[in-house]
Amino acid sequence: MKKVYFFLILIVVTTACSRNPLKVDVSNVVVKTEIKSFSDDLLKQPIDSSVVAQLDSKYGDFFHLFTQRMIWIGAPGDTGFMEGLQRFASDTLIVHLKELTNKRIDQRKLENDLTEAFRHYKYYFPKDTVPQIVSCISGFNQSIITSDNLIGISLDKFMGSSCSYYAQLGLPEYKRKRMNPENIVPETMKAWAQTEFPKNEESGNLLSQMIYEGKIMYFVDAMIPDMPDSLKIGFSSKQLDFCNASEAGMWTYLAEQKLLYSNHRMDIKRYTSDSPYTSSFTAESPGRTGVWLGWQIVRAYMKKNPQVSLSQLMENSNHQEILNQSGYYPE
Repeated sequence: MKKVYFFLILIVVTTACSRNPLKVDVSNVVVKTEIKSFSDDLLKQPIDSSVVAQLDSKYGDFFHLFTQRMIWIGAPGDTGFMEGLQRFASDTLIVHLKELTNKRIDQRKLENDLTEAFRHYKYYFPKDTVPQIVSCISGFNQSIITSDNLIGISLDKFMGSSCSYYAQLGLPEYKRKRMNPENIVPETMKAWAQTEFPKNEESGNLLSQMIYEGKIMYFVDAMIPDMPDSLKIGFSSKQLDFCNASEAGMWTYLAEQKLLYSNHRMDIKRYTSDSPYTSSFTAESPGRTGVWLGWQIVRAYMKKNPQVSLSQLMENSNHQEILNQSGYYPE
């Protein structure tokens, strides 16, 4: 009988230890994410001053972000604005891209997935407002734009890594692999985290950048806990395997080469920016290995300090403290 009790206790303890603490119950969190389709309104009629006024009234800030930061034609009233918008809206490529996104992206599923992600957001940040989300066709310009309480998603940047247009544009494979419909939600949540918790420019060394990016990735963990790590960070399974197998070696290299506290722009870029692979390591490595390492440091910190809330983590800009209290030492 004692053996049976011990076995049951062992099961309970093991289950508790392996349970993902970010898998929280959000079933009672009321959020309904509706995606407004800007391109439906833009492309359905010839562009004149009355249509511009309607778009401005309906979409507000997004309309100005779209014309100024996505398709670069300026603001209403600027010289050439009307002609630029008319030319964009009547372009046969733009019309075709709208048709392709309708076929390749299940927008009902996208709404449901974003609703689930923002249920988690509201769970962790109950006082914050869930942003308005607008989709558009940008002509292969900026993927995601954000401002206060607003996210704009350019659907033509997520039509699938094998989309022939991307190859024709000369986009490298390492960029194309994150241009699939399933990348929209993690990329959206990263962009929102970066908007809500901007980087402290005063802490300009590699370690600080790694841990800042690690906090962004942990935020994504919390918003979409059931998503595979490879999809969250945009690595292939082989690249993720490389990171898991080489974690200790990568960390030791950065420490021994005294790179962690380097504030040289190229050192920071080499380990945290998009690239085919990390030049200090092998060609099997992904780019952004520093981001992955920062993610593991933050995960270790949160595991060792369960009393720290997600909000407290995201507001903590003392990245040395996070490292010190993480107990991070891969072997």
